[in-house]
Amino acid sequence: MLSVPPRPDAPEGSLLALVNLTADVVAVLADVLGLEPEQINPRQTFRALGLDSMLAVEFVADVNRRCGTAVQVGALADHPTPVAFARHASSAFPAASPAAAEREEGAPRPAPPAGRTTGPDVLGVQHVLKEELAALLACSPHDIDEEAPFRILGVDSILGAEFLAAVNRVYGTAERGPVLQDHPTVAALAARLARVLAPRPWDVDSVLDFVRDGRLGIDEAVTLLSQHG
Repeated sequence: MLSVPPRPDAPEGSLLALVNLTADVVAVLADVLGLEPEQINPRQTFRALGLDSMLAVEFVADVNRRCGTAVQVGALADHPTPVAFARHASSAFPAASPAAAEREEGAPRPAPPAGRTTGPDVLGVQHVLKEELAALLACSPHDIDEEAPFRILGVDSILGAEFLAAVNRVYGTAERGPVLQDHPTVAALAARLARVLAPRPWDVDSVLDFVRDGRLGIDEAVTLLSQHG
């Protein structure tokens, strides 16, 4: 079960509905992105997870269809993570709806389609990098050749620092200037980021980090560690 920080005044029933709605949002997002729900950090931005403008329309439509909500695509801008989006969608989620009743009765949730077991798609990362770089260079992402060296594209040291700051902001990474020398094209940098962001096996340190961040409960942590040795 996903761990969602409760609001101070949230009654137990509404918290349960929010947790279930967040799980549904993550399941729909995983389906749209071709991933497993376990690969999605619900506190990471949709953009960092690889949701572009075209997929966003499909995602919101599927959430509304599955959950009975009436959320607009524009809500993604103000609620840019699955957790924040679920909180927003919960205001449009009728507590007495059939879907809510099924959840309260413990009805089985539809199984999400099988997806990939790898990390972010390299092409998806390339798309995000081209968007960020295009914003700095005041051009269209389509004008950027992913195989062209950054220096040929006009990226100097100052623009390079701004570009990396944007990349780190989107993906939650901590890349520094030398990475552009070692990975001097959009394609090379995207391949690196895809490796860096790829899911890792559970270990004690990562599980403890998730517990400290409130993303796992104690019981869930014990279960994970027992399953993965």
